[in-house]
Amino acid sequence: MLNENIKAIRKSKGLSQEELAIKLNVVRQTISKWEQGLSVPDADMLISISEVFETPVSTLLGENIAETRDDDLRVIAEKLEVINLQLAHGKTMRQKTVHWLFISLCAVIVAGFAVLIVLNSPYLGWDYSHPETAVVGVAFHAFEWLFIRIAPFALIGAIVGACRSGYKWYRARL
Repeated sequence: MLNENIKAIRKSKGLSQEELAIKLNVVRQTISKWEQGLSVPDADMLISISEVFETPVSTLLGENIAETRDDDLRVIAEKLEVINLQLAHGKTMRQKTVHWLFISLCAVIVAGFAVLIVLNSPYLGWDYSHPETAVVGVAFHAFEWLFIRIAPFALIGAIVGACRSGYKWYRARL
């Protein structure tokens, strides 16, 4: 057990046999013999080893020490992979949402133009002497005026946006 614990802790601390030997003022072969179980360190040396490893002597003499460094790195890598997958999924969902938003905006603009063409600007023939008709006619005229001025730019922007987001979505699927 001692030999396995010395080796496991040394590796988890990132020390080579040579580096540990230098810290303990022994030759590398001594460390190798301890780790192979061919010899054991004396009591004073056990205390020195525990100080270098910053580990209690009881841990050195106790049960096998699992090499947790590799396990910890693997666990961290798995967690990072899950986080990256969640971020990628969220990004894909945002791209899809923006894509369909642009397509919907295009459809609304085209539908708005269709409605205005079919209605053939009915407010021009209204009798503006009645207050209700005058208010509705002016509101409808203001809406149409704004829509005709802004809609072409919005339509072009929506088409470009839909094409760009669709292209990004297509590239992400490859």
